[in-house]
Amino acid sequence: MDTSDRESRREHADQLLESLADQGVVAVATTFVDNSGITRVKSVPLDRLPHLAAWGVGTSTSFDRFRLDDWIAGPTDGSGPVGDLRMIPDLRRLVPLAAQPGWAWAPADRYEQSGEPHPQCGRLLLDRLTEALAGQGISIQAAYEIEWVISDGLDDDAFTPGVRGPGYGMTRLIGVSDYSRDVISALVTQGVSVEQFHPEYAAGQLEVSVGAESPVDAADTSVLVRSTIRAVGEAYGLRTTYSPKVAVPGVGNGGHVHLSLWRDGQNLMAGGDGRLGLSAEGEAFSAGLLGHLPALLALGAPSPVSYLRLLPSHWAGVYACWGLENREAALRMVTGSTGSQPLAANVEVKCFDLLANPYLLLAGLLAAGSAGLTEHATLPDPVDVDPAALDEASLEKRGIHRLPVTLRESLDAFAADAALSTAFGTDLVDSIVAVRESELELFDGATDEELATATRWLH
Repeated sequence: MDTSDRESRREHADQLLESLADQGVVAVATTFVDNSGITRVKSVPLDRLPHLAAWGVGTSTSFDRFRLDDWIAGPTDGSGPVGDLRMIPDLRRLVPLAAQPGWAWAPADRYEQSGEPHPQCGRLLLDRLTEALAGQGISIQAAYEIEWVISDGLDDDAFTPGVRGPGYGMTRLIGVSDYSRDVISALVTQGVSVEQFHPEYAAGQLEVSVGAESPVDAADTSVLVRSTIRAVGEAYGLRTTYSPKVAVPGVGNGGHVHLSLWRDGQNLMAGGDGRLGLSAEGEAFSAGLLGHLPALLALGAPSPVSYLRLLPSHWAGVYACWGLENREAALRMVTGSTGSQPLAANVEVKCFDLLANPYLLLAGLLAAGSAGLTEHATLPDPVDVDPAALDEASLEKRGIHRLPVTLRESLDAFAADAALSTAFGTDLVDSIVAVRESELELFDGATDEELATATRWLH
């Protein structure tokens, strides 16, 4: 980042000050997501926004190794406390927060003190991988589904469903009608494209689906949506959890990712000559995702508690296979209605949850898909049944295998994955592995109930 870039950022911020003040903004929060999936924040008064935009605000390099409980899995050479970075907000995403009056928010990129990009910044990594695909004439549209559970009482660590009624039922929606209205209103006011809102399957569970965007924008929106939902809940005396296993037994919250590839305005996930209408590039990208899923789980199911959700016949996509509208396949090909198919077709990756850093997860997906494109990878035959209904011989014959059932398995796969390691770089891979290893140590020997309780309110 050079002097002219800093001056341009300062001028942009100066132009925003009057409008933000007129909207009642008195402070700006800027965030990044660490390797354990926690959103970390710094903030400044509004009049400091031009300085923030040009020079950022300081943050320790040790955040690359923060665990979800704030323990630092620092390097053994003692260098963890040494060094400082600058969090510089992306003013293109600056927005006054409808559910936090007086506040505005913008996601941050992290830079070295020299002005060079921090090699462990997930947001900058995702931007680089997006640009690399753009250099091949390919653009990506992505979106996260957001599932969450509300609980009565802000001060009670126990879980008590904040609304009653059957999954997907109108009774449940009526029970949180005002709250749901305010969630939707806040999101729309903040410029989020809300496509669906409905009660989900688990006790006290709701879901919102948002419109597809560029990968960086999709990750930003995921952070904004989750923060907004939590803020609205606070106003209603409801506690919010995105945990993949809120209670044992019971299904947990997923964080499914939708992706589509585009070239020259054409959706490469539809209208092609391949199976289910895939183009050759759409198939190769999807095959890359499928082939690297064991390693990707270390990013998308990043905690031991994540694997309590990954159960067969729970719509969690625990088998490495793909299929048309098959909610038990790890890759569900979504075509949309006949009329909207050219626009709506996408691949949904179902085995992830919202403990993931959304930038790192999308970066991993782009790296895996890009490897598939480079290798001209092909998909196996699609699966049109619940794989759990097949016997072992049938699974083996069809080349269907179970995805990792523990973080240990997926972390080993991640550490050994050349495509992901090359894309992420040694320093970032080492930090991710250190954080995951530390969490494995933290929860070694914990019962399922202890694990669910310990992680319920952290994200």
